[in-house]
Amino acid sequence: MRIIFSRKGFDSSSGGKPSPILPDGRMVSLPIPDKQSPIRYGDIRWHEHNLGALVSDLTDSRIPASHLAHLDPDLSNDSLPRLPGWRPIFGQTGAAQGHLRNSGVVAGDIFLFFGLFRHVDYNSGKLDWNTCSPLLHVLWGWLQIDEVLKVDVCDDEKYQWAKYHPHFHRGLETNNTVYVARKHLTLSGVSAGDLAGAGVFPCFSEQLRLTALSATTPSLWELPQWLYPRNDISPLTYHADLSRWRKSERGTKLNTVARGQEFILDCAKYPEAIEWIKTLLASNRANEGCRNNAR
Repeated sequence: MRIIFSRKGFDSSSGGKPSPILPDGRMVSLPIPDKQSPIRYGDIRWHEHNLGALVSDLTDSRIPASHLAHLDPDLSNDSLPRLPGWRPIFGQTGAAQGHLRNSGVVAGDIFLFFGLFRHVDYNSGKLDWNTCSPLLHVLWGWLQIDEVLKVDVCDDEKYQWAKYHPHFHRGLETNNTVYVARKHLTLSGVSAGDLAGAGVFPCFSEQLRLTALSATTPSLWELPQWLYPRNDISPLTYHADLSRWRKSERGTKLNTVARGQEFILDCAKYPEAIEWIKTLLASNRANEGCRNNAR
């Protein structure tokens, strides 16, 4: 099995802002703008919020609710009206998809989605960025792969429920691929049906934080001790330069590459990863309340 750390959502170059951590601790990953998408920000629901209004407020109307959004990965059933058979789905293409394919990513592997986040506060009744809070890389969702589908040969009738997805509106791209989630997580030691095959972590917690506590940049991560390179081999793709890694009192620090989309960990070489991800998913399941995680 492989774990793929996949960077998604707003950042300084795509969207121009981070995604917000609300005062009650809830997190929402803001999808990046996409002029080819059939989905508008104003079409997307997130709890009591219309995502169009949220994005418009947090970008000072630079991105209005009418702007088209790349809702990918799409992990929450309530975000849009759904056709029968809908399942969480994620798309990839170009060099990033080539990296996934060449690394042997298949059914059963698990994406862990992370993004750039910052706390927001209410200011005169409106959400606004707390510029005193740090920018952080935070894990916000997961998807265990059930099916890997090439978009250009995808069966029209069987996957009609998926045709709204932005990766079905990109034109002809030979390696345009979508990953469909399992209904339930399949891992040794996890009871059948106990955990969803895909979902979001609604609440910020230190367990989901990747950025090191002492970091002055979000790209400096603090990971578990067992992730330190063994036999001079990096555990994550794109991080073969061992000078990026060092041991710390709390674990393993990693100076991550600037714009990588997917960093892949082979659990066969790092079996500790299996227990780590089981603990992560079980303790942050989607029905937990957030208020205890608020600042």
